[in-house]
Amino acid sequence: MSISLENIAFDCADAATLATFWAGVLSTEVDADGNEFFATVNRAADGPTLMFLQVPEPRNGKNRLHVDLAATDWAAEVDRIVGLGAKRVDEHTEYGTHWITLADPEGNVFDVAEHR
Repeated sequence: MSISLENIAFDCADAATLATFWAGVLSTEVDADGNEFFATVNRAADGPTLMFLQVPEPRNGKNRLHVDLAATDWAAEVDRIVGLGAKRVDEHTEYGTHWITLADPEGNVFDVAEHR
């Protein structure tokens, strides 16, 4: 028996809007059947699909799971992602890694690390 990571699911207020943000972050497109209730990014790609599901309740507190990204030109990527609608939250250098914590348009935090 084997197991694989299929989806990373985001609960959100507007699935299409948040999927559009994340598709922009990953320089790809929202999959064709997306709407405000359900949308995916990278469904046909090798690797996990980002799945966005509209839920009625608002996000409360810090998310317990977050996405970590890495980029060779991380400063330029952070600026590009902020231009897509992210907000800078913090900056860290720990554990031999330098990264910037951002929040997506619905407040979910994620990190962009300097790829070595």
